[in-house]
Amino acid sequence: MGEITSLPVRVDSHSPAVWGEHVQATDPPADSVGYPRRPRAALTSFVGRRRELSDVKHRLTETRLVTLVGPGGVGKTRIALEIAERSRRGLRDGVWIVELASLRDAQRLSQVIVSALDLPDQSNRDPLDKLVSFLLERQLMILLDNCEHLLQDCARVVETLLSAAPGLRILATSREPLGIHGEGICVIPPLTTPSARHSHTAKAVIHYEAVSLLVDRARHVLPDFEVTNDNVEAVVQLCERLDGIPLAIELAATRLRSLSVTQIVERLDKRFTLLTGGDRVAMPRQKTLRALIDWSFDLCTEHEQLLWGRLSIFPDSFDLDALEEVCGFAPLIAESLIDLLDRLVAKSIVLTERTGERVRYRQLMTIREYGAEVLEPSGEFSTLKRRHRDHYLRKAAVMVERWCGPGQADALAVMTEDHANLLSALEWSAHTDGETGTAAELASLLRYHWVAGGHLSDGRRWLDQLLGTEAMSTSQRGQALWVSAWIALMQGDTDDAVEKLIECEEIADTLGDRKMGAHATQWRGLHDFATGDVTGSITRYEKAIKIHTDFADTASVLTALFQLASAQTYNAQDEAALKTCRRAIEMSEQLGEQWNRSYTLWITGLCHWRRGEPESARTAALQALRLERVFKDSICTALTIELLSWIAASAAEFQTAAALAGAAAAVWAGLGTDVKAFGQPLHQDSVHSAQKTSEALGEHAVTALARRNATMTLDAAVSLALGGPDQTRSDKPTEKSPLTKRENEIANLVAEGLSNRAIAESLVLSTRTIDGHVERILTKLDFASRTQIASWIASQRGRSSRTRSG
Repeated sequence: MGEITSLPVRVDSHSPAVWGEHVQATDPPADSVGYPRRPRAALTSFVGRRRELSDVKHRLTETRLVTLVGPGGVGKTRIALEIAERSRRGLRDGVWIVELASLRDAQRLSQVIVSALDLPDQSNRDPLDKLVSFLLERQLMILLDNCEHLLQDCARVVETLLSAAPGLRILATSREPLGIHGEGICVIPPLTTPSARHSHTAKAVIHYEAVSLLVDRARHVLPDFEVTNDNVEAVVQLCERLDGIPLAIELAATRLRSLSVTQIVERLDKRFTLLTGGDRVAMPRQKTLRALIDWSFDLCTEHEQLLWGRLSIFPDSFDLDALEEVCGFAPLIAESLIDLLDRLVAKSIVLTERTGERVRYRQLMTIREYGAEVLEPSGEFSTLKRRHRDHYLRKAAVMVERWCGPGQADALAVMTEDHANLLSALEWSAHTDGETGTAAELASLLRYHWVAGGHLSDGRRWLDQLLGTEAMSTSQRGQALWVSAWIALMQGDTDDAVEKLIECEEIADTLGDRKMGAHATQWRGLHDFATGDVTGSITRYEKAIKIHTDFADTASVLTALFQLASAQTYNAQDEAALKTCRRAIEMSEQLGEQWNRSYTLWITGLCHWRRGEPESARTAALQALRLERVFKDSICTALTIELLSWIAASAAEFQTAAALAGAAAAVWAGLGTDVKAFGQPLHQDSVHSAQKTSEALGEHAVTALARRNATMTLDAAVSLALGGPDQTRSDKPTEKSPLTKRENEIANLVAEGLSNRAIAESLVLSTRTIDGHVERILTKLDFASRTQIASWIASQRGRSSRTRSG
């Protein structure tokens, strides 16, 4: 999959006499730029890339110039060669390769193309004129490989040739587009790669392109290599840390002669020396990973190189504001950064990620580590790290200040995207002299990110680590204490929480800080509720609400209100609880606030359920869940799905109750906590509902339904609770097919061994239509072969059969 330029396309032999001998009887010297070399078949198999091949082929039907762009080593050349080979039979005069990587004299470009096409014209005419005359009536494709260092000249020649020769098609590969009107651009991404953040089985990961390539190439040096349960974690880490770059994976595979996958992963911090020894006949820049990136670096201007180095300070994606605030200092100015960034994007040094109108940027890990090496001798590291930390500190402060308004969901989403940046900022601050207090301040300000964003473990770990030091002010310590206690309560650690809150109260009294004291009082209220002192929690909540109101801290007032309503519900004060909920909802609606509102709706539903009003309870719970679809707050989602399970059990809808309980358990598992952490009263209701369901269905049936939903994602759990795919019925498979009805029909015929032509005849459709359907089926299922479709269909039939028999 790497850009190994020594893998030429087989040339069409059904051409006029002038095309009959593409290669001269005696090959020229290997270093003769542009002369044709004897074609040879690819020595390695073509792995994956079905989606990209389809995209390029489609673009070639729309325009006569298609440029494959992407970072070095991503596989542009190999894809182009595969496309050229597949296209040659449809072109009367064949497909011709022009390799430009070694060409340094741009004035020789036209002559190089002339030589590659082996033109018989021996006159003294201008080479471009020769090309125009020769191509005028021809129908062929020219592959211009590696244009990035000759962009302007390639653009000029290509535009001239396409204007003169209507039967000509040009397929180019480059790190950036040629920039010609009508150019079709296909961005070639890295190979699909499993995430090391999730667990995988050996059988499942082989369907990822990066893993398939690693296995394929590894077997060239280690014939019995396979992914096993012992090495699957290392395989996933290797593919992810190499960014799914084909060349890097191929180079790593050669090391399996003498190292295990785990040993390679352990040495990846030395990747530029480890990943060497590729194809002996490859271009020099493709024999080592460093040489490949050196090539890209040398094509950048001095300021582009400087920005490349500075961008390595971001451990993951970043937005434009971060770029300007962190990197915009002399000799680079903020106003020039957009142009520099645009040029790095064009050169495939920086990749873009779009979510609606929001655009973020990132570098592949290999590119970023190269940039870190560039940055090291500049002496800018500490300056950049401080600017980086200060940017996210300001961002966190703004999030808290503006939390109680309509932008909550977007703020949470952006912070989640910046999670790696936040952890990096904390890491640097915690381990830099004089910065620990600021680290504690940042960790405290990230309170909503930790709790509402579902990052409890990270928040607790950092706050506790910082609280274990003395290098911060008393005020900073007090803030960190109550935020850490809040998270501890979410995780069910009531003993640790109360110790921190008592210390926080002492600090607040010493400083005379009533605002800090109110936070301590509020979370002491939740501690009381969680440990069974419902009356005591009501007293504390009411006190905290009064002080929060005095300080106009509306966000804290709303949170304390829904907590108060929860305590009132379990203190037989139903009317008071509903009144408190109405007060909180009215305030939320006035402010456009939704996060506290979703919790308040959950409490409203809980109160109605305990009053024996199931329809009102379900209505409120579903309203809460619809809001959570936007927020993705796992805690409120889990609590609300729990409530819907209890409502179903009360209505004797026991299969639904069991399925919802399983979905809630899956969300809890993702958080690392459970309903018990939120108070004995809630836990008792959960236990009672589970017992009632088990008595009705039997332990075996309940366990089966729970197990079926145990691995549900948050979105899938919400979808089920909102009335999505019914996973409780025995006549339906447990997973919804990603295929349409027609695609399912065709997939079943593929599984029966029918060819596309036979399927077309059976369904009275054109073969081309069936080709398109099969292509989409493979893409949707992320498969590479018809055999995989057949296996998948068999597994679906087996699952359906097991479900019916159960």
